[in-house]
Amino acid sequence: MANPKVKIGLEIHGYLSTKEKLFCRCKNDHEEKTPNKNVCPVCTAQPGCKPLSPNIEAIKKIIQIGLILNCKIISPKQKIPWIRKHYDWPDLPKGYQNTMSGSDSIQIAEKGNFHDMGIREAHLEEDPASWDPETGCIDYNRSGAPLVEIVTEPDFAFPEEVIDWLKRLILNLSYIKAIDKKAGLKADVNVSINNGERVEIKNINSLENIQKAIEYEIERQQKEKVTRETRRYDPAKNKTITMRTKENLADYKFITDPDLPSIIIPEKLVKEIKDKIPESPDVKLEKMIKHFKIPEKQAQVLTNNFDIAEFFEKVSEKIDARFALDWVTIELLRVLNYNKTTLDDPKVNISVDHFVELLQLVKENKITELQAKQTLNQFFPKSFSPKEKLKGNEKITDEKEISKFAEQAIKNQPKATEDFKAGNAQSLNFLIGEVMKLSNKRADFAVARKVLEKILKK
Repeated sequence: MANPKVKIGLEIHGYLSTKEKLFCRCKNDHEEKTPNKNVCPVCTAQPGCKPLSPNIEAIKKIIQIGLILNCKIISPKQKIPWIRKHYDWPDLPKGYQNTMSGSDSIQIAEKGNFHDMGIREAHLEEDPASWDPETGCIDYNRSGAPLVEIVTEPDFAFPEEVIDWLKRLILNLSYIKAIDKKAGLKADVNVSINNGERVEIKNINSLENIQKAIEYEIERQQKEKVTRETRRYDPAKNKTITMRTKENLADYKFITDPDLPSIIIPEKLVKEIKDKIPESPDVKLEKMIKHFKIPEKQAQVLTNNFDIAEFFEKVSEKIDARFALDWVTIELLRVLNYNKTTLDDPKVNISVDHFVELLQLVKENKITELQAKQTLNQFFPKSFSPKEKLKGNEKITDEKEISKFAEQAIKNQPKATEDFKAGNAQSLNFLIGEVMKLSNKRADFAVARKVLEKILKK
C-alpha cells in the first residue's frame, strides 16, 4: 500500500494556572479530591445567578501564551465578545459553554507559528463539570475553571512529529507558568489522509496515547470508508471508537452572551506582559552551552526545568559554574525528587546564598562532600546557613586524628581487614566507609585511604 498523504491538526486544552475560576471567586484547584467542595451558585448555574467579571489573570495568561506562539495579538480598537456555545450534556449545567471561539468570535491571539507549525488561534473558555456516566454523579469542582485552547493548522504529517512538537510546547508553557502542570494537557486530534474526510479524536490525555491514536487512525482510514465523525481512543484496545457524527458550527447555536461585557486588550498591557516573558528554553540552552561552557547533555537537564535553570544561573554568579553543575543537576534534583517536590513549590524555600555557602565550604576543603550532601538533605523544606550549622564539625584532615578512627574501623571490621590482607582490594573501600561513619563523615576521604593502607601494611 502506498504511503498516504497525511494531515494532522491539534486542538490542545490546558488548565490555566489561576487561583480562582473564570466567572466566580471559587478556588481553582484541580487536586481537590472532595466532590463539589469548590462550588457556588454561579459555577453550578443556579437559577437567577449571573457571572462575575472575567478573571483578569486568565486573560493575561492567554496573552502570554499567544506571545510565545508568535501570534498576532488583537488590536486595542477591537472588542472581544464572549460567546455561548450550546451543548446538551449533563456536565454543562447552563446548557452552554462560555468561550471566545466559534462563529462571530474574535480572537485575542491568532495567526501564529511555533517551531514551524501554524497556529490558527489561542482562545479562552471555561471548563464543564466532571460527569461519571456510570454512576450519573456530577462533580462541579472544575466547572467554570479557565482553559486555554490552542488550535494548530493541519501541518503535521507524522505521529512522531506531533509528539516532538508537543514536548517543545509543554516545555515552553512551563517557562511562563501559564498552565497548571499537575492538571496536564489534553488534546483533540484531527486526522485525514489523501485529502479525505477529517476525523476528530477527542480528549486524549497523554503523549503516548496521542501517538498511538494517530497511528491507529491513519491505518484505519487506509482500510475503511471514512465519514466525518468524532471518535475516542480506547487505550486498553488500542483503537479509536465512534462517539458521534461530527457537529457543524450551526449545531452549537453560537450567540453573543448578553450577561458578559466585551473585553478590550490595552496595548500597554500587552507590552507589559511581553517585557516580562522569560528567555525561551532554546535561548536558555544556547546560553548554558556557550556562556557557561556546559556539555549539551547536562545543559539539557538544566533547561528542562525553568526554576532549576534560573537557580543555576544565580548560583553561577557567585561560584564557578562547572563546580556548581553536578551539585545542581544531580544533588539538588536528588533532594527534590526524594521529597516529591519541585523548586517552585511554595512550601520549598532553598536560598541561593545558602546553597553557594555550602558549595564554598566544600571547595575550600572545610567540609567533606558527604557532609555537604547530608546538609543539603536538611535544606528541605527550608535552607539555613551551613557555616553556622557546621561549626565544630569541620572536615578532618589531620592524619593523627584520622588514625584513631582507622584503628577503630579495623577492630570493628575484622573480616574486611582479613579480606584486604588476603588480596581483596575492594575491602579497603568498606573500611573507608567505616572510618567515615565513625568520624560522622568528617574524615577526608583521601587521607583516610592513605592512613588505612599504611596501618594495614604494617
